[in-house]
Amino acid sequence: MRRRLLLALAGTGLLGLGLGRGRAQAAPREIEITAQRFHFTPNVIALTAGEPVLLKIHALDFTHGFYIPDLDQRIDLIPGRVVTLSITPVNPGKLHFLCDNFCGDGHEGMDGVFEVSA
Repeated sequence: MRRRLLLALAGTGLLGLGLGRGRAQAAPREIEITAQRFHFTPNVIALTAGEPVLLKIHALDFTHGFYIPDLDQRIDLIPGRVVTLSITPVNPGKLHFLCDNFCGDGHEGMDGVFEVSA
């Protein structure tokens, strides 16, 4: 009986939705970020604690770095490519991010913040 039910659900496409096994997990929110000497756009980003987020980041002019010290997450941003980084902030507060590849005069101001609410 169970096998017939599984075959019937597979035929309708409902099995892949995770029905019968609890709630399906929502897709992460996607946020696009652009890196260009000497700033990130946007550089202030609102997040919610516990919310999975997929950052889609691209560099326009240089191999910048993208580093979130409090999460110990980093990635190189290669011009012409979109790179992704998945994060899920746990606690409310501020998470700073910065470029950690020296990109010239003004590099020290290339940063931003995730403002994480409860």
